[in-house]
Amino acid sequence: MNDLNIRPGDFVKSPAMDDYKEAHEVAELRELLGFNKQPVIPQYFGSFDQRLLASALDWFFVAGFCILTAFFITLFVEDRITRLSIAFSLLVVIPFVKFLYHIIMECSAKQGTFGKQILKIKVCDMQGERISFARSMSRNFAKIFSVMTLFIGYLFSFFNKQQQCLHDMIAGTLVMKDRLF
Repeated sequence: MNDLNIRPGDFVKSPAMDDYKEAHEVAELRELLGFNKQPVIPQYFGSFDQRLLASALDWFFVAGFCILTAFFITLFVEDRITRLSIAFSLLVVIPFVKFLYHIIMECSAKQGTFGKQILKIKVCDMQGERISFARSMSRNFAKIFSVMTLFIGYLFSFFNKQQQCLHDMIAGTLVMKDRLF
């Protein structure tokens, strides 16, 4: 089956790929050439600044969606008190929608929110595989601990090799990128 003598550590590139990858990193080759027995170890991790920028983009997308929705709803409401209630309800609605958005997007096939996708980083388990809905929920609930410690939980990423924040350590997840550049 392996007439080309491709080993798991050999670099390969197809026309559809942007950059070279090790053969064991390509799912099709792992199955075709029997590299499934060798675990894929994530090598490149999303840095703090990439994660921060992705979070800022996500806040922008979610807040924009919620504000536009609230604006269109208020067009059909004549009562001033109701309009104010809708406006102030955004203080609760936006964080709640962002929480749900993170849970759903991080366990999806894309493995990340739109902000993470733009920056080409994704959330995975410790073996580089897609996380389950339950793990995505636990990761996002654990973010409460990263925030409750006066954001010190986010600073953990500077002090460990895999750049995990506190909530990543609790949930057993990584934020990784395909390549270094």
